[in-house]
Amino acid sequence: MSNQLPDDWEYKSLSELSSLITKGATPSSYGFQYVSKPEQGGVKFIRGNNATISGKFNSKDIKYICNDAHQYLKRSQLKNGDVIISIVGSIGTSLFVDDNVIPANINQNVALIRPNQIIDNRFLLQVITSPIIQKLVALEATTQAQPSLSLKQIGDFVSPVPPLPEQQKIAAILTSVDDVIEKTQAQINKLKDLKTGMMQELLTRGVGVDGKPHTEFKDSPVGRIPKGWDVVNVGSLVEVIDPQPDHRTPPEVENGIPYVGLGDIDKSGVINFSSARKVSEVAFDKQCRSFDIHKGAFIFGKIGTIGNPSILPNNRFYCLSANVILITCSDIDLLMFIYQIFTSELINEQVKQQTNTTSQPALGIKKVRDFLVPYPSKEEMRALVNTLISIDQRIAKLDLKFAKYKLNKKALMQDLLTGKVRVNVD
Repeated sequence: MSNQLPDDWEYKSLSELSSLITKGATPSSYGFQYVSKPEQGGVKFIRGNNATISGKFNSKDIKYICNDAHQYLKRSQLKNGDVIISIVGSIGTSLFVDDNVIPANINQNVALIRPNQIIDNRFLLQVITSPIIQKLVALEATTQAQPSLSLKQIGDFVSPVPPLPEQQKIAAILTSVDDVIEKTQAQINKLKDLKTGMMQELLTRGVGVDGKPHTEFKDSPVGRIPKGWDVVNVGSLVEVIDPQPDHRTPPEVENGIPYVGLGDIDKSGVINFSSARKVSEVAFDKQCRSFDIHKGAFIFGKIGTIGNPSILPNNRFYCLSANVILITCSDIDLLMFIYQIFTSELINEQVKQQTNTTSQPALGIKKVRDFLVPYPSKEEMRALVNTLISIDQRIAKLDLKFAKYKLNKKALMQDLLTGKVRVNVD
């Protein structure tokens, strides 16, 4: 970001903008106990994993301390309007403290910043979540095995400071965008939960034939299924291929062919070909001669991060890494059915049973071929897939909106937090 500010703006350090910068402590060091439930008189004990990149409260895996410990550790008690930032591990994640968070206290891996009257607390949160502070976090992070920040480093971070009315207007604009992003994410999560429940229902009860639901069921190695269905292994239905059987990564070349691995696939299954390692035409030709990639083919992680099935483009302009398994066949209906099953808990459970319990989990190709799946009639298979694809399409549309809102937020931060674009406070 540019260092040039409007004439009525200034730079100030966080220590100048705060009435308090401190960190928490471990209650057990003072003889206090953790409690398992808030009903037992517990108070939230905020750790770094309860903060996020967007500054929202993550209540997953929240811990509680007894009220006596909370009262004793007065300096690290949270107040409405505080901003906290993780200083150990996932450094830089933050959290705005509101009524949903308090009463609460923090542990020693979290810094508390209590804004003074010079700065609006929600404006400060936006600055902390922006590249202005996040770049400083990346630069200041120590090179130890576990990255960390000191309270002095936090206090020395510098923020742009517009007049207070302008701070409040900027914060209101950016917070409104955050609300839209959060609501869109909630819609995505709701649809994903819907699909998970629907898939469980479809894979155990089916969709029926000619509009008539199944009435007879049987027990099977994959659970209860309609009586007319079979259970078969994946390898008997589709090709399960190791795209790099020698497990030797080809040398990297400039302006070569994308060599796609798990690191190039995001959580929604989108592949980033531009950032992938590039390899030679020779490596590409070798894979082209070794196996075909049919329409609807997908890859599945087998080393480190297991799973994350991702459908490949029809146009073949890429190589596949040794850390993925290719699943393909010429029957598009069958292939789409197998893809949907690979996104289900049915396969997740089999992965858990088969994955090596080493520091780096791995899944052999034979184990993937031996995965058991239910096998309905062709007609019912197609109807089942169409039902699930309709949900996938709705999720994909929301994913695009979510990405657009995130880009808009980034652009707004660039403009508003530097004074490049001024807001009207009248």
